[in-house]
Amino acid sequence: MHVFLVGMSGGGKTTLGRKAAANLNLRFVDTDQRISDLMGLSVNEIYETFGEAFFRNAESGVLVELVGEAPCVISTGGGLPTVKENVVLMQNHGIIIHVDRPLDQILSDIKIDRRPTLKDGGREDVILEYRRQIGFYRACADYTLDNSLGYAVGVAKLTEMIQGFM
Repeated sequence: MHVFLVGMSGGGKTTLGRKAAANLNLRFVDTDQRISDLMGLSVNEIYETFGEAFFRNAESGVLVELVGEAPCVISTGGGLPTVKENVVLMQNHGIIIHVDRPLDQILSDIKIDRRPTLKDGGREDVILEYRRQIGFYRACADYTLDNSLGYAVGVAKLTEMIQGFM
């Protein structure tokens, strides 16, 4: 069974997921990185060149591809769970963990220039994105991981959660 990590960009999905997967000798895939690798462009370049709708379609395509592969830990892009078909795919092929990090912590270290959905507003756009998307994460998740206590605690808790499913 796959383990899908959902949540805000800057919430810790990739950082914690990569380490937890390594701890458990599981394969790890980041959907944003997979799209970037397939296209030979950064996520920002894909957004600028082709637009958000194209990127969302690419996310769905990558997700369809991944659910047909051997089970792994998958860090999803922040917007992936906003598409109903993506949520149904994840629900049918594994468990969904919402990596939940408080907005103030995300704001304290987010890299605005690496976020293609954010405009010049920066912090205000992060807050709006959080408000727009938090309900999607909460609604689709089978479990929630509180990632407010730092990297070491987050990795330990996620590793333990995943181990319980395998």
